Amino acid sequence: MNTIYSNETFKHDRSDGAYMSQAASPAVARFEHISRIYRMDRVDVPALKDASGSIRRATTTFLTGPSGSGKSTLLNILGLLDKPSGGTLEILGEDVTALSDKAAADFRAQHIGFVFQSFNLIPVLSLRENVEFPLLNRKISAAARKDKAMEYLDAVGLGDLVNRRPGEISGGQRQRVAIARALVTEPTLVIADEPTANLDSQTSRDIVALLERVQRELSTSVLICTHDTDLITPDSAVINIIDGKTVQE
Repeated sequence: MNTIYSNETFKHDRSDGAYMSQAASPAVARFEHISRIYRMDRVDVPALKDASGSIRRATTTFLTGPSGSGKSTLLNILGLLDKPSGGTLEILGEDVTALSDKAAADFRAQHIGFVFQSFNLIPVLSLRENVEFPLLNRKISAAARKDKAMEYLDAVGLGDLVNRRPGEISGGQRQRVAIARALVTEPTLVIADEPTANLDSQTSRDIVALLERVQRELSTSVLICTHDTDLITPDSAVINIIDGKTVQE
């Protein structure tokens, strides 16, 4: 897979105001003095000590740092999969720090898409069914779900493989399916957790280029967690985390 597909521009028909101008709302997410302490065998283990930064609207931001620095913990908090022990988190101008589990799940389903390192595709489902999966709880018809899944699979260059299962395609193609699945709900923020970790160097560059094209064409915000600094483009924002503390460039 050495080609970045550009067969069709991504489309969206958001009418809820989520895609406001960058001038109107410069940050899609803002976090200040976030800490996370885990209790293990009656000992406090700090995974995050003081993480502050922001993700600007309609930009690509890279989160970098060595293993064990707190990257995954910060991603889980930004994606509302975990709660901080201290500090504040705002997404789309709303303080989401202390949302209930149900409210956090609802907010996440509406506004945040995930691309995981291990793809997390359902092996018994076709590629189209995997991309459709996040839409099952939405009030749209089966035909509309199918059309939307087809649109996004076509946009990532897999329109001719929609009936295959994940085990029948390459790792790079599986990650493209995962990106289509993350985008199908048209989220405001896409979080990609080490999306190139299991891929060769050329495919890794292709995947990052695809995510950046997504960001430009959908005017969404993309946060890419990576340990491979060679993938970072000169015009991208960078949040570096070391020993649980952040520095934003």
